[in-house]
Amino acid sequence: MRDTGTDDPRVRIRPPRRGSRPRTKRRPDYSDAPEAICYRVDRGRYQLRLGDRDLVAVTARELGRGAVVVGDKVKVVGDLSGKEGSLARIVAVTERTTALRRSAEEGESARTERVIVANADQLLITAALAQPEPRPGMIDRCLVAAYDAGMEPILVLTKADLAEPDELLARYAGLGLRVLTTSMEPPSGIEDVAALLPGHSSVLIGHSGVGKSTLINALIPDADRATGGVNEVTGRGRHTSSSAIAFDVPGGGIIIDTPGVRSFGLAHVEDADIIGAFPDLAELSTFCPRGCDHNAGADCALDEGDPERVASLRRLLGAREEPAEANEEHRPRLV
Repeated sequence: MRDTGTDDPRVRIRPPRRGSRPRTKRRPDYSDAPEAICYRVDRGRYQLRLGDRDLVAVTARELGRGAVVVGDKVKVVGDLSGKEGSLARIVAVTERTTALRRSAEEGESARTERVIVANADQLLITAALAQPEPRPGMIDRCLVAAYDAGMEPILVLTKADLAEPDELLARYAGLGLRVLTTSMEPPSGIEDVAALLPGHSSVLIGHSGVGKSTLINALIPDADRATGGVNEVTGRGRHTSSSAIAFDVPGGGIIIDTPGVRSFGLAHVEDADIIGAFPDLAELSTFCPRGCDHNAGADCALDEGDPERVASLRRLLGAREEPAEANEEHRPRLV
């Protein structure tokens, strides 16, 4: 005990603290850890596929919340047996090749981005030709998101037995999109969609009620996705899927079904990201005057390009500026 200069018995002197070893800056090396793919995220648990095994995992604390999304390739440690009750730990997320993003919902920072799906190379934009009626504004915004992510957009039109696609197709003629039409009664076009999937990571996206889950069930018979109808009053679909989930595709690859969306914010996308998806027009844009907004009649060099493609590009640039949830009810509807 050290001398405090007092004999007061009420004074208790703590012994000197033992020296503690300084915290090391070295971190564990997980480069050799097995790599799995995230198939689903559900309330803090991550369903992974490691070879032929399905794992349930949590994330390491240092990764933070929301670091892993469906499609991510992750490094895992811990119990990798896949047995019931076992729990692996995700310790790292490998670099993403693509990231499908949308901006924050209303009430959050307008520039906040949220990654929906990672490492996908095809975006299957699903729209019904009727019940509910097609909403071109939503299709435009999904196209912008695909171009921004570096994914190939493919337009999949469902319920072709209820309406003709000609008017809607004319709107996108200048983009050179691959377009497929499908019907369930009688079944048709499903095999054309199935032929696109092997060897790819594909994402289905679209409004509620357009038939994404029905299409998944037709493509992957054991998927057993819940399906729903359309509200007769609002004309909108009912949500049946609450989270994104991936399914294996016969012949290799995965397809990811996403929940039905009613808004798709694009505040994070820059004009250059969209124009870059049109190589012929991107070259022309280099001759635009500084600060050009690429609108017609403003000395814009795009006026020298193919009129249909230029009109399509300008429409997509305009879609980026619209509110995340466009008021489609007041727009002309295509039937």
